[in-house]
Amino acid sequence: MTTRTPRERYREQTRDEIKDLALAQLAEGGVSSIALTRIAKELGLSGPALYRYFAGRDDLVHALIRDAYDDLATAIEQAATSEAAGRARLVVLAESFRGWARKAPHRYLLIAGAPLPGYEAPADTVERARAALGPFLAVFADGEPGPALKPLVKQLTAWAKDDEQVRAWVTGYLDGKPAITVCGTALAGAITAWTRLHGVISLEVEGQFQGMGFDPGTLLTAETTTLADAFALA
Repeated sequence: MTTRTPRERYREQTRDEIKDLALAQLAEGGVSSIALTRIAKELGLSGPALYRYFAGRDDLVHALIRDAYDDLATAIEQAATSEAAGRARLVVLAESFRGWARKAPHRYLLIAGAPLPGYEAPADTVERARAALGPFLAVFADGEPGPALKPLVKQLTAWAKDDEQVRAWVTGYLDGKPAITVCGTALAGAITAWTRLHGVISLEVEGQFQGMGFDPGTLLTAETTTLADAFALA
């Protein structure tokens, strides 16, 4: 392990404090409420001093997005250690995703909500998002997609065939070197799961289900079960 100097430890601690204050502002009013001047004032720093830690608000938001995706990926990866298989594993992963979002809805909306006007997410966001979605690939690798899913599987099979990085991402979560058609099936399942998860979870954390007389968790289980049926998961 590399020993950090006192200066490096202080810098890391200060960056963490800045991010904590930014997260508090995010929870209060969304991304648009993050204000570096307020953060600097609360830390007793001058505006220019704060820029020694983050180049600007976008740089700070970049860091929060990276952290959120990394934390989500960790939660999903921990759930993936479950001995459950097939549709049972899908339910476990979905519940983990929902649990993370409910615990920190402001962080979930940071990565899944409406984008900030004029803001461009960092290039490594895709890599981090794939890490969170990756464990779902293995769930669907042995699936048998029904007729309605065939066109999607065909398109995603072609994508995996043509894009080496996508193919490497998918095969990294599957045992051995699966056939390209297996990659397409796994992608179709994971991406369809992703859309259903976000559909239910986004509406829930935004309060859209309030007063509707049902548990959103029950709805999510129904969605994942229906998806498992569509792929004939055991």
